[in-house]
Amino acid sequence: MANVDLRTFAFLDSMQPQLASQVAATARGFLPVVWQAALYVEIAPGIEINRLTDIAIKNTLVQPGLQVVERAFGLLEIHHQDQGQVLEAGRAILDNLELTEMDRLQPRIVTSQTIKDIHDYQSQLVNRTSRSANLLLPGDMLYILEVHPAGYAAFAANEAEKAARIKIVEVRGVGAFGRVYFCGDEAEVEVGQEAVHRGLEALGGRPNEPRS
Repeated sequence: MANVDLRTFAFLDSMQPQLASQVAATARGFLPVVWQAALYVEIAPGIEINRLTDIAIKNTLVQPGLQVVERAFGLLEIHHQDQGQVLEAGRAILDNLELTEMDRLQPRIVTSQTIKDIHDYQSQLVNRTSRSANLLLPGDMLYILEVHPAGYAAFAANEAEKAARIKIVEVRGVGAFGRVYFCGDEAEVEVGQEAVHRGLEALGGRPNEPRS
């Protein structure tokens, strides 16, 4: 299936409490629970994600939590208590595409920034558009990640939550770029930021150079 571009292929060995809850609050499929393993697959063109969902759920016991079908990109999230089931579903998808995990695009960090001592007004602006997770409070440090491709956003948020006591504000994993917002005490946010960079940079794949 050389005509399918594997943009994201990201395995989460254990969904952390905030990420699992955030996905459950926004997804329209079978909702994940804490500590389940998960896999995010993003491809182009988007319509092909329907076929990959079919392959995953017919060959294993995984449950699909999220399927987004856009003209350009398609995104699938699957999960299960048994990591082996999720890994097997991933293998079935890759076999059908005649690809390997290393044929995915490497995640590219486009933006990684922090804002200290967030102002009341700015916290209100963020909270009005991010209503599926925690509230950003005045005085918090805010971290903002922009990642390409978008499907790596959930992986990044999960890595941050594993490493630090942060509050996830928003995870947006659909579209041309993914975004993650989390906040908390300055020291914890900095640890979370380091975990995001470390986790994303450890994922191999095809070179992902920005277009000029």
